[in-house]
Amino acid sequence: MAAQFGRRLRKGAATTAVAAVAVAALSASQAPGVNDHGRQTAADAGPSPEASASDGSATGNSPYYTDLPPLNSPNPSPSTGPGPGGQGTTEAGIPATVLDAYKKAESALRETKPGCNLPWQLLAAIGRVESGQARGGRVNADGTTLSPILGPQLDGNGFALIRDTDNGAYDGNSTYDQAVGPMQFIPSTWAWAGRDGNGDGKKDPNNIYDAALAAGHYLCRNNWDLSDQGDLDRAILSYNNSREYLNLVMRWLEYYRKGTHEIPDGTGTLPDDRSDDGAGASPSPSTPGTPATPGTSAPATPKPKPSPPSEEPGGGTTPPKPPTTPPDTPSTPPSTPPTPTDTVHHLEDAGTAKLTAMAGDAFTKRISTRAETQAGKAVGKVRIRFTILGDTDTTFTGGESVATVATNSSGVAVAPALLAGEKTGDVTVRATVVGRTLPGLDYTATVTERAADALARTGDAALTCTPGGEFADQVEVKATYKGAVADGVAATATLIKSADDPTANDKGPYFKDADGKAVRTLTGLKTDAKGLLRLPKLYADDTTGTFLLRVNTVGGATLTVELTVAAAETSSPSPSASPSA
Repeated sequence: MAAQFGRRLRKGAATTAVAAVAVAALSASQAPGVNDHGRQTAADAGPSPEASASDGSATGNSPYYTDLPPLNSPNPSPSTGPGPGGQGTTEAGIPATVLDAYKKAESALRETKPGCNLPWQLLAAIGRVESGQARGGRVNADGTTLSPILGPQLDGNGFALIRDTDNGAYDGNSTYDQAVGPMQFIPSTWAWAGRDGNGDGKKDPNNIYDAALAAGHYLCRNNWDLSDQGDLDRAILSYNNSREYLNLVMRWLEYYRKGTHEIPDGTGTLPDDRSDDGAGASPSPSTPGTPATPGTSAPATPKPKPSPPSEEPGGGTTPPKPPTTPPDTPSTPPSTPPTPTDTVHHLEDAGTAKLTAMAGDAFTKRISTRAETQAGKAVGKVRIRFTILGDTDTTFTGGESVATVATNSSGVAVAPALLAGEKTGDVTVRATVVGRTLPGLDYTATVTERAADALARTGDAALTCTPGGEFADQVEVKATYKGAVADGVAATATLIKSADDPTANDKGPYFKDADGKAVRTLTGLKTDAKGLLRLPKLYADDTTGTFLLRVNTVGGATLTVELTVAAAETSSPSPSASPSA
């Protein structure tokens, strides 16, 4: 998770008490209206039901910086001294490039996912907690960190156990995964959530523009509306599934909402405290007397401690007993018990029904996959990755093409609902086990054309015209499918010869093409968002009589409309008065 800055302040009991008072004060004075979700307990330590379906989180639940925002409200403009804002002025400043990346990500999400209502201050709050705003803004002009920001390796030693998923491509570790970059994505999440935020054609987790945009999309998935407190909670918990993390991010969010300002890159304040107190990681090796390079971490190697002398009654001591194992005898390394992922032998379909949906609609059925051992026993707590393959615009709800879901106690992982795109045909969704090289399991989902099963005119006025004239009213119809509005449905309109002969007539009413020529068949028509289709103006030649207009749609809906062409009625002259006698 968060990088090692080469310095960490160890707190005593007195400092702990002060921090407790600070938390209470923040709850009371700095975040009015914020939903305080309480301190994490043993019962909270497991995955929260409010978190996303994805196993773990964007960060793999890596450690994070726990420094609290100052009690004083931030001063919106920087000052040379402590000033009325006090420490708040310093803490409220965000390095220029980092701040620009957050605001650009907010702007991009406002265009692509306006219903999410992502505030850039949320990205700033997460960026502060995850990496201290990219280590105080130590980035180059393109937004890439001057040195990698790596969390501790997730080897199960005090952290989650996530074996390598990227062959070290992002974190340089081909054994275990590590969180990477200023927003601390684990490689398996970056593989699908990564974005190109600075337009250089690359998706780099070490670039603040790429990482901020990816974080925005991650927080906006599942159709979450971040202006709703419940959805906001779920989004933050999905980033790091800890209630203490949720509370901390909410406090920084409210702090930044009260005011912030731009400061030069590289001048931001660096956090002191981490949620793991630095366990499992230490500064990189460096020249004696030289601080370690910020932003790198490595597993700490504990030094063996000598056994203390034992006390005898009366205060005497006896020397420690010599070891029973000869010094030159190699010790047997402890064996690592297999993880649930290690025991998976294959994937099985868990009763997925036939997957079919009309273009633009959500699939009513969802993919279910079961992880099993070689003996066919279900395996829980295994991450299953569902990937939509091929050239298709079908996605999971939320707009993503990849989703990772943990299997339940029955070994079953249920993918998020699929949302059909406009491209019709078969779509392949592949289920694989994260962290294992096993054959995937493919599912086929079929996207059909938008269809209507009923058509009706929106008006009932008679459609009449005189020879050589034009019809006063245009034909408008409404399409529905199973009683609901059928939008975007393809249709044709033909002036047919008779009810029994649907071929185009060669006389009678007609439409005009772009050149003003008579046409009696229109194709490429589509209903609008309200299911309405308004046909062009109709004209009549010199033939009188009754004619038929037939409208057909995909899905079999048909409507036949009667048209009448007749000479105008002339009134007979009134009889003249007889001459008077």
